[in-house]
Amino acid sequence: MQERERTVLSGWLMLPLVILLVLAMPGALIKGILAESIPWIVAAVLLVPFDFLMIWGFFTLQPNEARVLVLFGRYVGTVRKDGFHWTNPFSVHRGGPVTVQVHEQEKRQPQVAFARSKYRVSLRARNFETQTLKVNDKCGNPVDIGAVVVWRVEDTAKAIFDVDEYENYVKVQSETAVRHLANSYPYDHADDAPGTELTLRHGDAISDALAKELQDRLSRAGVRVDEARLTHLAYAPEIAGTMLRRQQAEAIIAARQKIVHGAVSMVEMALNELSEKRVVELDEERKAAMVGNLLVVLCGETAAEPVINAGTLYH
Repeated sequence: MQERERTVLSGWLMLPLVILLVLAMPGALIKGILAESIPWIVAAVLLVPFDFLMIWGFFTLQPNEARVLVLFGRYVGTVRKDGFHWTNPFSVHRGGPVTVQVHEQEKRQPQVAFARSKYRVSLRARNFETQTLKVNDKCGNPVDIGAVVVWRVEDTAKAIFDVDEYENYVKVQSETAVRHLANSYPYDHADDAPGTELTLRHGDAISDALAKELQDRLSRAGVRVDEARLTHLAYAPEIAGTMLRRQQAEAIIAARQKIVHGAVSMVEMALNELSEKRVVELDEERKAAMVGNLLVVLCGETAAEPVINAGTLYH
């Protein structure tokens, strides 16, 4: 199905004609009774259902709203222009009565309300937030993940005729896409994984991947995805404590590597400066002692406490 935009008559132009037809019915009836004319009475009787049909053809549309017209089971087009319109009454389908159940504590009878016609489609942007889902990531770790999707109906014909209840279709396919996304990427870099591998923690890249997959899934329903973004991402509670300790250990190791690298560079610079400026001549044994002392000072977590040597350099 492909949407076809349809132009209909203005309701304000048809309203005077319909009013004249409604007023003509009692006039014809009165004239037929006074003149005792059967044709006028028959015409008045026939005008009653005809007037109701003409009134049935009126409908209104708000901005960013569309009406799908179906004539005897055949799709004839979609009206997108807002305002007051009139068209073939048989192509305008309206919502029917539905029973609304009331809570038992209120002790009331079920109420009857009128449902909104499924052929009236909102074109406004809508938000849908998935539930927090527990899914295994690419590495098999259980994670809790949730997302929000901003979407709108782009093709009304596909939304009405290609899928059943397109709003529920968006809900189910969004949760399916989030599950598939979590299964396709690791939560974080593994020890043996390259640092350039895409993970669930790469916000913008993951959002683009989710939006692309959602668009592929929802295009059948005539839906356009404006934005998709993760709103919740965390390890499942049963492994959260273990993964936190692992991340802390990795952070400590990375920090130690930087500290050692900086300390070695500073020791090398100190030895080169002493040698070039001939401040003091150091043999290999004294160089080794100096390197050890400097590394202890630079790599230690607490401030070093100096020990004064009252003897010679060799004792």
